[in-house]
Amino acid sequence: MSTRVNASENGYLSTATLLMMATATGLCAGANYFNQPLLSSMAHALNISEEMAATTVTLSQVAYALGLLFLVPLGDKLEQRALAVGLMLLAASGLAISGWGGSFSLLIVGTLITGVFSVAAQTLVPMAANLSDPLRSGRAVGLVMSGLLAGILLARTAAGLLSEIGGWETVYQVSAVLMVLLAGALLRVLPQARNPAPQSYGATMRSLLKLAAEHPRLRTRSVLGGLVFGSVSALFSTMALLLSAPPFGLSDSQIGLIGLIGVAGVVTASLAGRLSDRGLGQPVTLIAIGILLLGWIGLYLGSGSLLTFLLALLVLDVALPAVHISNQSVIYKLAPQARARVNAVYMTCYFIGASSGSALGVSAWSHAGWAGTCAVGVGFGVVALAVLAWDQSLKRADSAQQTEQQCQPQPQ
Repeated sequence: MSTRVNASENGYLSTATLLMMATATGLCAGANYFNQPLLSSMAHALNISEEMAATTVTLSQVAYALGLLFLVPLGDKLEQRALAVGLMLLAASGLAISGWGGSFSLLIVGTLITGVFSVAAQTLVPMAANLSDPLRSGRAVGLVMSGLLAGILLARTAAGLLSEIGGWETVYQVSAVLMVLLAGALLRVLPQARNPAPQSYGATMRSLLKLAAEHPRLRTRSVLGGLVFGSVSALFSTMALLLSAPPFGLSDSQIGLIGLIGVAGVVTASLAGRLSDRGLGQPVTLIAIGILLLGWIGLYLGSGSLLTFLLALLVLDVALPAVHISNQSVIYKLAPQARARVNAVYMTCYFIGASSGSALGVSAWSHAGWAGTCAVGVGFGVVALAVLAWDQSLKRADSAQQTEQQCQPQPQ
């Protein structure tokens, strides 16, 4: 029996190691969401406007998109354990700067560093698949992805609760220490792993453009994902500003606890995945975008009622993962041999959309209040409907082409 802590009896990653990887991905992903319930406290402590504090939400998403585009492809070229651990340590440095910097300018620097390098999470997920028993790789990926989703869901709650204990900086300080400890543990337990046939970095980046050019539905589904995430991000970037002010007057911890409503999205993601496997991805996407638009109407009407606001928020938390999973069910079938790069294209667009939604949501808030933010969210949703119609036309064209090919006489 092997005594290595990173392996089970058959030499593959043990459940304990997978749980450690899941924790690491959750911390990395969640690091970009700590700021969302803390905007009012940040503004007060740093003597800046709430709109300036809200720019940290946009910048974290822009930085994460850049990391997805330029750093994640390195997993096909560099030794993967070293890459993941190195990115985590750099992300920890960003958290430390945010937590101990003491100024808005250093908070911005820390936010950007954390955002770019927290894409370590996206390098650990494929490692879980590659280093696990091939017959159980789906379970391994699911376990690590569950950690990532849990990190995103719990980040706002943890940030709000820790803020009540030691101020808004506390979550950054605690997370920086935890990130370093987890990076050291992963360095010890993970085996070295390298792509046996690595491409050059330039070739990898060129292949991303080639994939986007060759697959029209990769483009439509990537844009669709960005628009829907952009719509929801307009809410995330301004929600704390609304809820901390009258008539609600909620504290950081109370705003953070509201984030737990997002647990409903985990259930939705599972259901959307099963329906997409049955060929129902298009209607699922259509229904989800319709629900998204209804949710924004509820959010507008709920500006004076916490119950109405929470119900509408629940609706958006259901719609977002439904579209996301439906999108992935489409794009992963386009080029099975290049799923990692397809995902890089998609996720880059996804977070570009998020950063755009955050920036426009904050701008609308500063000029037109909550009604302006709601208008931005609805606008993104309406454009998403148009893109879905375009995607549907591409799907029909593909189906017609496949039918024509099947009807052609086969050579004798």
